[in-house]
Amino acid sequence: MAETASPEFRCGFAALVGRPNVGKSTLLNALVGQKLSIVTPRPQTTRHRILGISHLPDAQIAFVDTPGLHAQAGRALNKAMNRTAATALQDADLVVLVLEALHWTAEDDFALGRIVSSGRPAVAAINKIDRARPRERLLPYIAEVARRHEFLAIVPVSALKLDNIEDLRRSIAAHLPLSPPLFPHGELTDRGLEFRIAEMIREKLTLELNQEVPYGIAVEVERLAEQDGQLAVDAAVWVDREGQKPIVIGAKGERLKRVGRSARLALNGLLGRRLHLNLWVKVRENWADNARALRELGLE
Repeated sequence: MAETASPEFRCGFAALVGRPNVGKSTLLNALVGQKLSIVTPRPQTTRHRILGISHLPDAQIAFVDTPGLHAQAGRALNKAMNRTAATALQDADLVVLVLEALHWTAEDDFALGRIVSSGRPAVAAINKIDRARPRERLLPYIAEVARRHEFLAIVPVSALKLDNIEDLRRSIAAHLPLSPPLFPHGELTDRGLEFRIAEMIREKLTLELNQEVPYGIAVEVERLAEQDGQLAVDAAVWVDREGQKPIVIGAKGERLKRVGRSARLALNGLLGRRLHLNLWVKVRENWADNARALRELGLE
């Protein structure tokens, strides 16, 4: 495709940046048309830089989902997430500031400040317009956003309902550099199978545990093999305190079984094949405050 691309073809990296819980991951999945980034109601679910590629007739956009930028970063894990987001911002051709309709907080100010400091051109995506009540407040809110920064475009969207997603895609593509495609046609992400499996397990754990084990969980795929016509996966669920282990396992192992079943069914659908999943819970004391542990778990 690169050899036959039009001279007017545009291609580049667009970083999705914003405070936690504005819907960046849902937006990435909507823009790419497939679930690449896990989604939960909990802030800071995204810990990694996740690349999702959108292929248009006259453009290729490499979207980069980033952890939510937050001013208060106490633990080593939070600091690593801020660094991941900041690096993605610096490497981008264009930044998409993702906002929640009708809301502007100090953390939105912080995210915008990082964009201004980077010097990168920016588009604002005002997400969750389906929840905006009353709708008449949307236009004044858009005007307020426009006063805060010279955005190339301001596009109201609903990532959940897929409203205006094509408009946002087109607005971003129009401001990317002229360039042939950087990725083969049809490629959706640079993340491998192990990463996507581990993230899906972590999503189901986060949804199941709710407030009980807030951020002390990581998932690591230890074995991935073809076995009897299906994909066999052994995965470790790491907690950072001994007392969290029985909470994750649940009475008679029922909670871990529920998580495993939910993750397996979701992965069967996502990967289009059968999967056998074994989960174990292991303790690694204070891993979220340990720089070496973060590196070993791929979080730094």
